[in-house]
Amino acid sequence: MLANLHNADIPRPVLDVLRRLRELGFAVFLVGGCVRDMVRGVPPKDFDVTTSAHPHEVQAAFKKVIPTGIQHGTVTVVIGGTHVEVTTFRSEGDYHDGRRPSTVKFESDITEDLSRRDFTINAMAYDPISRDLVDPFGGQADLQAHVIRCVRDPHERFSEDGLRPMRAVRFATVLGFMLEPSTRAAIPPTLPVFRKVALERVREEFVKVLLSPRAESGLVLLAETGLLEVFLPELARADAEAARLARAAAHAVPAEAELRMAALLADLVTGPQARELGIRLKFPNKVAETVGLLVEHAVLEKRFSDGDPALRRLLARTGLGQLEPLLAVARARVQVRSPERLPEFTQLQERLRALAAAKPPLTTKDLALTGGDIMATLGVGPSAIVGEATRFLLDTVLDEPSLNQPEKLKELLRTWQAGKGR
Repeated sequence: MLANLHNADIPRPVLDVLRRLRELGFAVFLVGGCVRDMVRGVPPKDFDVTTSAHPHEVQAAFKKVIPTGIQHGTVTVVIGGTHVEVTTFRSEGDYHDGRRPSTVKFESDITEDLSRRDFTINAMAYDPISRDLVDPFGGQADLQAHVIRCVRDPHERFSEDGLRPMRAVRFATVLGFMLEPSTRAAIPPTLPVFRKVALERVREEFVKVLLSPRAESGLVLLAETGLLEVFLPELARADAEAARLARAAAHAVPAEAELRMAALLADLVTGPQARELGIRLKFPNKVAETVGLLVEHAVLEKRFSDGDPALRRLLARTGLGQLEPLLAVARARVQVRSPERLPEFTQLQERLRALAAAKPPLTTKDLALTGGDIMATLGVGPSAIVGEATRFLLDTVLDEPSLNQPEKLKELLRTWQAGKGR
């Protein structure tokens, strides 16, 4: 593992920051997730630097510095267009809100800084210039053992920041690790702190679990630790078989948030409930709307014997852009619930794709007559009857798309108007 660390590709601007601070006599290291990833042989997404230099000393050392979180010791050094986050070694006071420390104290000792971090695998620091790895809590050993372990007392760590239990499950899921027993045991007693966490932060961690290749095991772990009950009781309270099938369906669709949420919820809630659930979890409105729509129409088994007009109406309700997402969610459900019906599903899928490819009129905008044309044909001005006539025409062409021609629609309108006059 040390070989991975020493051979890691570290961007030149990051090395320049490290060298400059060392030249000025400060201790300086890469820290946290980037060290964890380099030890594993995985290219880091970003690089965080920690130093004994205080924020004003870092600002004085470089030409361009952004005071991104200066009150907590963090500034961003800009070199050649690259942003490098630099944070002063620090210790923290008590946490009163389950998220932020009440006070921050700058330190000169890297070990003191690492002791405040969440998990041992994130509590390592590395100096690529001297090639020194600082690992006071056994992070490297836990990486080798595939274990997520809190730094020091897990109950204390989880009581400080209520999101940490969720992060523990996320790391275990994404990395394929196990929770160290005392770390796992500390989650249920600290759920009251977790309940204080903003749902935006919970959602971000949950989506990472949901999109993982090991999403099923992550969902089980969320349920077993009591975390799931806090933010997704609809799944947590489902009976064991319903929950198992929901997890399996979510795992069976491509790793996209809308698809996995829809597959997870399709047999637990209605479409409107799914939409409200998405809003509750602070998903963007568009995502919540999409999840609700997919859930509402996900049970395609009941449409295996539908005729073309009914299937065109389905396409009209979902929109052509949602056909493939809907098919992905519906297939996942059939695959885990009734695999013997997959041939029937495939037939329906091909029928829907063929109908969509024919580009039938599905909305009032697709009609061969405009609102003005309809008013001229009926000899009326803007009124409720125009909307009624428009809906009649759309309903007609959904049954028979070949009728969507100006003269044919005008003839249909006249006949319809005459019938209403009787």
